[in-house]
Amino acid sequence: MTFTPHGKHLIAGDWVGTADRFASEPAHGPVHAFSVGTVELVNRACAAAEEAFWSYGYASRETRAAFLEAIADEIEARAEAITEIGSQETGLPAARLQGERGRTTGQLRLFAAHIRAGDYLDRRIDAALPDRQPLPRPEIRLMQRPVGPVAVFGASNFPLAFSTAGGDTAAALAAGCPVVVKGHSAHPGTGEIIAEAIHAAILSCNLPSGVFSLIQGGRRDVGTALVTNPLIKAVGFTGSLAGGRALFDLCAARPEPIPFFGELGSVNPMFILPEALSARGEGIARGWAGSLTMGAGQFCTNPGIAVVPAGAAGDAFVATMAEALRAVAPQVMLTEGIARAYREGKARFDSRNAVRPVLATESTGREASPNLYEVPAEAFMADHALSEEVFGPLGLVVRVASAEDMPALAAQFEGQLTATLHMDVGDAPLARRLLPVLERKAGRVLANGFPTGVEVCDAMVHGGPYPASTNFGATSVGTMSIRRFLRPVSYQNIPENILPADIA
Repeated sequence: MTFTPHGKHLIAGDWVGTADRFASEPAHGPVHAFSVGTVELVNRACAAAEEAFWSYGYASRETRAAFLEAIADEIEARAEAITEIGSQETGLPAARLQGERGRTTGQLRLFAAHIRAGDYLDRRIDAALPDRQPLPRPEIRLMQRPVGPVAVFGASNFPLAFSTAGGDTAAALAAGCPVVVKGHSAHPGTGEIIAEAIHAAILSCNLPSGVFSLIQGGRRDVGTALVTNPLIKAVGFTGSLAGGRALFDLCAARPEPIPFFGELGSVNPMFILPEALSARGEGIARGWAGSLTMGAGQFCTNPGIAVVPAGAAGDAFVATMAEALRAVAPQVMLTEGIARAYREGKARFDSRNAVRPVLATESTGREASPNLYEVPAEAFMADHALSEEVFGPLGLVVRVASAEDMPALAAQFEGQLTATLHMDVGDAPLARRLLPVLERKAGRVLANGFPTGVEVCDAMVHGGPYPASTNFGATSVGTMSIRRFLRPVSYQNIPENILPADIA
């Protein structure tokens, strides 16, 4: 199956073109023209989403679950075409895109099963106590309800799992919220074919057309108009700290402020504890090299920093890491802009006298080669720029004089998506000291593994204290992500015959 994009927006069931067009920038294959989004289209999509909410937001859980499953089926029906256009636009290999498609459809089906079970509603009932003294208690029932239309911004690095039908969209639709997606200009064709799948599911499930709209990128005013539209009640975003913070501020400045759930970035530090370093430092180093360079390092959970004690075992760890990285060939990055930002990030390290280049390579065009640097802990803590994310295969080893210094160093980190302990049995006392610090810094703490990749399941947290995300109480992955687009409502003395079915 071959797919040729028509380059139009999907606005409440209608494919709409605009005179103003932008060209895609594929890693390989043909260039396609796409309509540029406009404020008028944003307003139209938001109005349709609000209208759809009055039926979709009050539809049965079974109706919404069947819709999520229909989207998954329609995506799988277009599997080969999705892989082809996705690979052309992003340069990602077919296997990666196939795996990401499976994650996307699996997530949709998981959410369908989750809302069918109904536990997410957090239903609570306090029976009336008419004889209570000194005052009677009324009957009070509580249930989670959808907030209304949601805006979702597609991510550059995950054209499927964090974009048009990805986690934010799936969570919002599961909650009962219509969605308006601003597609990412890095993969507009992939966004379009996924929108076709969602549109087909809307038709087969006989749902209102305003349940989903896709507005392609091309202009910044589209994003601004979307988050400031008064009909939008929450925003899901995955992207850069600068872009996310700008949108977050717009949401907060609205006459009616709304929640902005932004996943903004992380360096995901790893702490290599002494016993583990001595026993298997070489294996940990080679594992880190594989994790750091997976997908050219373009993962939010890419472990960019390793904290390693000084001494011979630490020296051997660094040498092994450098050796492993030398064997990694240049990789194509997702966009020219991301490749340019990677080179700029490397230049930031090259300009620091306290930073020693262990492996310094030159990257050109859209390709990236791995780089490795080393810095003493004191210099690292004195220079905040060294703890900022470089999106790509660049690693920094922070050398502590003693492993006992690790808790103090850990306390200096900003909020992270993940933090990792590499430890053996003898490291347990130090690990117990580190764990309370790390759980304050990260949404997910791992032992003896690498954080690259996120399991979609009930217990997963993909989020963390700022700047990892803008809401430390939420996750953008896993079934708990649905809660972002719900709010609690209490029903006091409401007759059962008019209560919503889920709480009656």
